[in-house]
Amino acid sequence: MGTADTFIKNRLDERKASGIYRMLKPENSLVDFCSNDYLGFARSAMLKNNIVAEMAHYPDSLNGSTGSRLLSGNLKYAEELEQQIAIFHEAEAGLLFNSGYDANVGLFSSLPQKGHAIICDELIHASIIDGARLSHANRYTFRHNDLESLEGKLKQAKGNCYVVIESVYSMDGDTPPILGILQLTERYNANLIVDEAHAVGLYPAGLISELGLQNRIFARIVTFGKALGCHGAVVLGSNLLREYLINFARSFVYTTAASFHQLASVKMAYELLKEVDDEANVLRNYIFLFKQKLNNNSQYKLLPSDSAIQCIVVNSNGNAKHVSGQLQAAGLDVRAILSPTVATGTERIRICMHSFNTLEQVKLLTSTLNTITHAQ
Repeated sequence: MGTADTFIKNRLDERKASGIYRMLKPENSLVDFCSNDYLGFARSAMLKNNIVAEMAHYPDSLNGSTGSRLLSGNLKYAEELEQQIAIFHEAEAGLLFNSGYDANVGLFSSLPQKGHAIICDELIHASIIDGARLSHANRYTFRHNDLESLEGKLKQAKGNCYVVIESVYSMDGDTPPILGILQLTERYNANLIVDEAHAVGLYPAGLISELGLQNRIFARIVTFGKALGCHGAVVLGSNLLREYLINFARSFVYTTAASFHQLASVKMAYELLKEVDDEANVLRNYIFLFKQKLNNNSQYKLLPSDSAIQCIVVNSNGNAKHVSGQLQAAGLDVRAILSPTVATGTERIRICMHSFNTLEQVKLLTSTLNTITHAQ
C-alpha cells in the first residue's frame, strides 16, 4: 500500500473508531421527516407534469447545455428566468448558479478582497465558510445571533465589510434578529448578505421579503434544492453585482451551465410557488402541533424554532444514534446529526416537517419521541 493509500486508510479508520464514519444510504420506505422537501415539490405530480408541458414547448432544446454560459451554454431562456426570479423576490437582478454551494463559493471567494472583511455568524453554512476561505479578506465570526458580539467585530473590521447570516439556520432552525443585525451593519457602513436557503417555502419569497427589508440587503442567496424541489441557486442583488459575478465568480465562469431541463424545472417550481398558501398553512399547523405535543422531557432540549426545522439536542453521538435508531424502528425517517458537523456536546436529532406529512404521522412522531430515553 502506497503512502497516500495508507494516509487515506488511517483517516478512515480514525473516523470509524470515533463513531463518525459517513456512509451513503439508498432511499427507503420510511415516513419522511428528514428531507428539505418542505412543500412536497420534489414529489409533486403537478410540478412534474408542468415541467413536461414546458419542455414540450421547446422541442429543439438540447439534453445538455454544451458549455459554460460565457461560451456556448447561455440561453435567452436562462436570462429571462433570472429576471423573473428577481422580480418574484423583489430584487434588481439575479444570477443563476448550478447549486447553492457553487453560489456561496463563487460569491464569497470573488467579492471580498485583501484588506476587506467578512464577518460570519459562527453557525453559518459550510459553503459560505469555504467561499470565505478562498478569498484574501480578513475573516471574523461572531457568537450566534449575538448583536453585541457582532458589533465588536464590526469595530475591528477594515475596508469593505460583508456581514453574513442565514434567515433560517440549517442545523438549528432558528431565525436571527435580522432587523437588529441590519441596523448595525448600516451604522457601520457594512453590507449584509443573507442566505435564504431554508426560509423560502414557509415564507414563499423568503423571510427578507416577508419582513419588507429587501431594498436594504446587499445580496441574498436562494437555493432551489429544498422547498422548490429541483436544483440550482440564484444570487440576488444589484445589476452591478450580477455583472461582477459574471466576470469574477470562478464557480460561474468555469463550469458547464445548467441544462434546459433544469432551467425549466426551476421556472415551473416558481410558478407553483405562487400558489402554495394552502401547503404553507398546513406546514405551519404541523410545526405548531409538533411543538405542542412534544413533552417537555428534561432528557432532551428542543431548540427554539418556528421553522420547518426542529432539532432536539441529545448531547452525544451515541445518544443521537440511539434516538434516531428508535425512530427509524417506528417507521420514521429521522436522522442523527453528529459532531463534527455540529459542535461536540450539541449532537442532535434534526426533524424536518413537511406539508405532505399527515396528522397521524406527526402524532406518531411526537408520541414515539415522548417514550424514548437516552442510551445509557
